[in-house]
Amino acid sequence: MKINQKNSQSKQVKLNQVGVEQASSQLLTVDDLTKVFIKGQGFTKSTIAAVNKVSFSLKLNQPEIFTLAGESGSGKSTVAKLILGFEVPTSGSISYKGDKIAKLKGKKEFMRDVQPVFQNPFETFNPLKKIDSYLYETEKNFKMAETDQDQLVEKSLELVGLSTAEIKDKYPSEMSGGQLQRTSIARALITNPSLLITDEPVSMIDASLRMSVINLFKKLKEEQGVSIIYITHDLATAYYVSDRIAIMLRGQVVEMGSVEKVLGNPLHPYTQLLKASIPVPNPANKWASDIALSDLETKEYSRSGCKFSGRCPKVQAICKECEPENYRIEDRDVKCHLYK
Repeated sequence: MKINQKNSQSKQVKLNQVGVEQASSQLLTVDDLTKVFIKGQGFTKSTIAAVNKVSFSLKLNQPEIFTLAGESGSGKSTVAKLILGFEVPTSGSISYKGDKIAKLKGKKEFMRDVQPVFQNPFETFNPLKKIDSYLYETEKNFKMAETDQDQLVEKSLELVGLSTAEIKDKYPSEMSGGQLQRTSIARALITNPSLLITDEPVSMIDASLRMSVINLFKKLKEEQGVSIIYITHDLATAYYVSDRIAIMLRGQVVEMGSVEKVLGNPLHPYTQLLKASIPVPNPANKWASDIALSDLETKEYSRSGCKFSGRCPKVQAICKECEPENYRIEDRDVKCHLYK
């Protein structure tokens, strides 16, 4: 009996050690993350699970660009807010380098290591404040002056293809959207982060400038070792820049894996619809449908079974009754009854 007890204790110690080793090998771990919002009051009160049991992880010392993609209202931006600590999870957990986000929230070490890049650069900067002041203030707030302050600012600007001379004493209105967004990224890079969380970072700038920002992300990953969570509804840029991708629908991840497999040969009907909706530059092939069906959001969020069952061309009776599980198919996770 004592021997069995000792063996049991020994196994438990080994399991704990494995858990610690796995946690220490992860840069970011999102586990069963859920965020429920309450709408209305009294008899009109309803709940929406904007994020529903979302899980994914990024490895430490293996920089990658991980994309969260989906139509408007799929929960992508809410995931970003939860990771950054702007919202508190209803359930589930987020860990950064083995520590819970709740424990790290507000600490300078975490804020320095995880930096956001927001959608609209014109809202990021105060129109009455000079652009270069943001970079110097970031350096000062995080006490990054191991080298000369001007050199640090110049180095960050060089990484995004700008120089101090181009932004010095200028106000936001004196710069283009592309220049402002690159300056926003330069501000984030001053702290030498390990992770950038970019929420629709190219949707508000000219198409001619989008690729310069997208290529910048690839360069930061390859040359600076920065991991990036890229949030977008644009599958074309997602395919070009991503290593892995998670397709979200009404708060849930319905397909996740390497971008080549998920977008090259999508398995989930929703992913197939997204891919088919990408406009083809050919007048003979018109873009026949608009997938951003905002009027369906509330109905789909509250739907039992599969959230996509009301629009799915391959719907079955079980889809309307039971929520599908995640199935491992061809090195990816697919949340669909077709693969049961």
